[in-house]
Amino acid sequence: MVSRRMILGAGLGGLALVGAGGAWRVTRVPQTAFAPWHLDAAAPDDIRLDAFRHAILAPNPHNRQPWVIRLIGEDEAEISCDLDRRLPVTDPFDRQITIGFGTFLEVARIAALERGYGMVAELFPDGEAQPRLNESPVARLKFAKVEGEEQDLLFPAITLRRSNKEVYDPARKVRDIMLETMTLEGGAFSADPEFVAQLRTQILKAIEIEMTTAAPYMESVDLMRIGHAQVDENPDGVDLSGPMIEAGIVTGQVDRAQLADMNSEAYKIGLEQMRETYGSVPSLIWIITPGNTRADQIEAGRQYVRANLNATKLGLAMHPMSQSLQEYDEVAGPYRDVHDLLGATGDERVQMLARVGYGPAIGPSPRWPLDSHIV
Repeated sequence: MVSRRMILGAGLGGLALVGAGGAWRVTRVPQTAFAPWHLDAAAPDDIRLDAFRHAILAPNPHNRQPWVIRLIGEDEAEISCDLDRRLPVTDPFDRQITIGFGTFLEVARIAALERGYGMVAELFPDGEAQPRLNESPVARLKFAKVEGEEQDLLFPAITLRRSNKEVYDPARKVRDIMLETMTLEGGAFSADPEFVAQLRTQILKAIEIEMTTAAPYMESVDLMRIGHAQVDENPDGVDLSGPMIEAGIVTGQVDRAQLADMNSEAYKIGLEQMRETYGSVPSLIWIITPGNTRADQIEAGRQYVRANLNATKLGLAMHPMSQSLQEYDEVAGPYRDVHDLLGATGDERVQMLARVGYGPAIGPSPRWPLDSHIV
């Protein structure tokens, strides 16, 4: 939620103060955090490992990567949640984390199919975990060779997919046919300026609440990885790296304490830049499920990652606007208004809301290596 733009202003000031002797530090970048995105051409013999090395690239809340993998026998696996990687303030019922399991499972299925294997998933085999996830399996998987099954056309987009948190070009409109293509397997869309403007108002309200309310904001601050060394050491959470960040670190203008201080210049600049980013909403897609069961949440994740992969193929940028869908008390107003605007009634639940447009090219988010998920 808090992107690299959070401290761009402070970093620019630092960059001007760095002399030639410190330039080498400013240009340093993470060395290992992005390695999982560069897949070896030679796939592992074990189809499960091949599927999972793709699945760990799936989008997930706050980049927490909560997936724990237990291999069983020669063709099965259990997937469960690392309970220390949940977001108790902004995701108090683990709804968003569960959606992240839906994205993981769908990418694993796509990757297995590329090798001619089907993946059958039994969700919550020991019963649905409520009101929060626990140590019981989220899914039990079985892989088997299939004949005559077509490969999924979204497979090539897996390693190219991004969650683009930058400002989108307001002059470039997204065509309805592209949005329709993204949401064919679930979801709805709008590029109508008046309707998008109504939702943009709620999106901005929600991000403002999150960044000005201590508990949800500090949940992000605690997960910031500031500078290349921290990103390599903990390749998850909110990664802040690049020349501007490194310059701010060198000059002492950027550190966790200053980012946590709502009276600091770094925070104030970052807040304004977040308003700019979250205000650049050319069009929106959303996913509504008939209920809010764990299975509904998994399905929302499946639909979302497919939309994201389709956006990648179409050359579009995409970024979740999840703040107005969260369930802590302070954001109840935007939560209610977004559900009303999108026509969710009764037990229906808006699971995902994302902006879609044209943004600058960006790199991937850090990832833990596959072996760190396997127990």
